[in-house]
Amino acid sequence: MDCVIGRVVRVAAGAFAPGHIGELTRIVPFEMVDAVLAETATVQRRIRDLPSRVVVYLLLAGVLFADLGYVQVWARMIAGLGGSGGVSVAVPSAGGLAQARRRVGVAPLRALFDLLRGPAAGPVAGAAGPGVWWRGRLVTAIDGTCRDTPDSTANLQVYRHGGGGNGGTGYPLIRLLTLVACGTRTIVDATFGSDRVGELGYAHHLLGAMHHRMIVLADRNFAAQALLTAIADTGADLLVRVKIGRNLPACRRLPDRSYLSRIGGLQVRVITARITITTTQGRRSEIYRLITTICDPACPATEIVALYHQRWEIETAYCELKSTILGGRVLRARTPTGVDQEIYALLITYQALRTAISDAVLTRPDIDPDRASFTIALNTARDQLTAARGVLTDTSNTAIDLVGELGRQVLNHLMPTRRSRTNPRVVKRAISVYAANNARGRVRAPSRTTVITIDIHSASP
Repeated sequence: MDCVIGRVVRVAAGAFAPGHIGELTRIVPFEMVDAVLAETATVQRRIRDLPSRVVVYLLLAGVLFADLGYVQVWARMIAGLGGSGGVSVAVPSAGGLAQARRRVGVAPLRALFDLLRGPAAGPVAGAAGPGVWWRGRLVTAIDGTCRDTPDSTANLQVYRHGGGGNGGTGYPLIRLLTLVACGTRTIVDATFGSDRVGELGYAHHLLGAMHHRMIVLADRNFAAQALLTAIADTGADLLVRVKIGRNLPACRRLPDRSYLSRIGGLQVRVITARITITTTQGRRSEIYRLITTICDPACPATEIVALYHQRWEIETAYCELKSTILGGRVLRARTPTGVDQEIYALLITYQALRTAISDAVLTRPDIDPDRASFTIALNTARDQLTAARGVLTDTSNTAIDLVGELGRQVLNHLMPTRRSRTNPRVVKRAISVYAANNARGRVRAPSRTTVITIDIHSASP
């Protein structure tokens, strides 16, 4: 006797059936999308082939398949629905999909991001893996990046070409600034707009996400008095690198060679350290000067300097956004409204992936979140979407698998414990006929770090 095992796909009914993003629909469920559509008054007035909920999921699916046009993205959203209870779905044209995206607009995407953003780091300190919390404070970092938008007439009304020694950028730029939880690389908050406004101008938009159980790490670009004071006023601690030549007079010296100073009305601790890196390719040193509101002498200066290394996690988050997801591609949208919509979809989808990874890693508190592969998660999410797997509608009688296939793939393919490495900031692949930046004095060859030495200096301010 022949035995056939069927696969049951549980999706929404009728015209709503294509509205899903595979297993990630559990993190961005139908109820959540419907709520933001109702809140922003963007629910369709009549049942169409492309209801508003389906359009929102189309935008999110477009992020998972950033190299495809929306018609091809749609084909993947409906690929796993054939034969699922006789579900019949529409096959809209490119023009129909574009009209639907314009109808939905930006507001529901913005509201959806506000619901999903956050650290995903566990409810209390110590409830997540190593690197997430430090002395009872959530470790976060703030930084900015730029992304290319299509070189259309409409976009050039808002965005501009970036400058540069070789004639500027080929595309208008949008500036994105985020506050990222370093341990999980989830987005606590984000803001974006024209690059006519600098990072300091956008940074004040993120102050509302900062609080007293948080420490904010930042590079030298954020060491402005007004911003430092504003961050401290939120109750958050800060750890920021400053220029070596900045005049920071000593008010009181501490036993570990750091000292207390003031920037305006803000008391800070100044730590000057020589960091020496010994690798298989040689040895190099650099002096760092850091300021922090952690002024308790019981907290060693060497520990604070070592903590600053966590700031690089936000650079890794930007690499995942720009390279792993987008593959370095220019955004699709040819209008400023479309760009805003696409950026929010990018942030939502990234946050959903990172939340799924965090949910899996939280079941294994012995695992450093750094070992979870974002690429594995992304590719698994793509497969789950195409097959329409993991989509639930009625969970009242269903045992929920909190880890899911995505989480299992991440846990089954953990990366090795991160090696201590050093990577010189050089241009490895020249994009012009001009000489690449060789960063004189830095090691160019790939190298494994064997020793990192932190020596606190008693600098004379």
